[in-house]
Amino acid sequence: MSKPILQPFAALRPVPEYAQIVAAPPYDVMSTAEARELAKDNPWSFLHISRPEIDLPQGINPFSSEVYSKGAENMARMLSEGILCRDDAPGYYIYRVQTDDHVQTGIVGVGSVEAYENNLIRRHELTRPDKETDRVKQILAVKAQTGPVFATHKNDNDLSTLMEELTLGEPAYSIIGDGGSIHTLWVVMAKKVINRIAERFEKLGAIYIADGHHRSAAASRVAAELKRTNPAHNGSEPYNSILVVSFPETEVQILDYNRVVKDINGLSASMLLDRIEEYFEVFSSDLPAQPESAGSFGMYLAGGWYILRFKGDLVSNNTIKDDLDVSILSDKILSPVLGIGDHRTDPRIGFVGGIRGMSELERQVDSGDWEVAFALFPITVSQIMTLADAQKTTPPKTTWFEPKLADGLVSLALD
Repeated sequence: MSKPILQPFAALRPVPEYAQIVAAPPYDVMSTAEARELAKDNPWSFLHISRPEIDLPQGINPFSSEVYSKGAENMARMLSEGILCRDDAPGYYIYRVQTDDHVQTGIVGVGSVEAYENNLIRRHELTRPDKETDRVKQILAVKAQTGPVFATHKNDNDLSTLMEELTLGEPAYSIIGDGGSIHTLWVVMAKKVINRIAERFEKLGAIYIADGHHRSAAASRVAAELKRTNPAHNGSEPYNSILVVSFPETEVQILDYNRVVKDINGLSASMLLDRIEEYFEVFSSDLPAQPESAGSFGMYLAGGWYILRFKGDLVSNNTIKDDLDVSILSDKILSPVLGIGDHRTDPRIGFVGGIRGMSELERQVDSGDWEVAFALFPITVSQIMTLADAQKTTPPKTTWFEPKLADGLVSLALD
């Protein structure tokens, strides 16, 4: 019998009485200043591990060796003080996150690096080498994967029914996270139930990375490095795994992921509008131009909103990737008109998650730091799965998944 795509493991997690103060937002959704403020007066915040520059003098390079060493020191302290403990036996964990009226419930387990490399843990997004390297250094320093990869799987009625039954029991803990989100964790250690979950994931065959492409790529690089330096490597070591929480596709929520650009490439506002009209119908708007369908874009320029409607056929004869709104925006405006190069590295482009709202686009442009903003209609989970199945990738920063998972509730120790 083949291995299930998601397997049980013994998690490193906070003891119940400390779960509330340990849990922290994901490391990559805040600035250093915001992380300092969130962790202020809380020595057990997981930010001391995921963003350890907050414990060093202001202005320090967050990618310096001192930062990673501080993270290792903080991890060792939380272990020695009994704030974090490792479960005695492998199991699965059920993770529910709720914001307002949205609820999603997933299974936490580990996928193998081999499955990731064989495209059974499927990806849809290119990564930035600098962000990968940061996570590699952090994982090696603290000897743990400290943030789960957010994945999704195709609907499975038997698995969903089983999760409903399991979540009727008492959770290990339920905490209030950033923005009032509720994060609840159940521990599944019964052998029969573990086998049932494993069986369902074996039948699923593949899961899809939603958020966490840098974490998964870094885990693969760490596994290769530790395998190379371990003469006794046998394939069963924890470092051969990737920490994952997988949610049913119908429960995953994707918001828009919008763009801001530093300047308009030497053009005047009227010249830019003229260039855009080659491929788009342009309408001025008295209200923030939130796109209502694919092929429609909002643009904020010189204090005013515009609706842009693509003139082309959205069902092209090329690839699914070409039909994505982010590709249309890039191919018709950002690259040829505004001169944006590699979206992963060009400093003239910035990205704003839809959770911040249209007012954030206005604020950033009105501040003078950026000159134009574009609002996009969100991609769908079905589109992501289709792309991943075809081994195609989206442009960078295509998806903003909300709500975000908490760091610190479940980690994978590598030793």
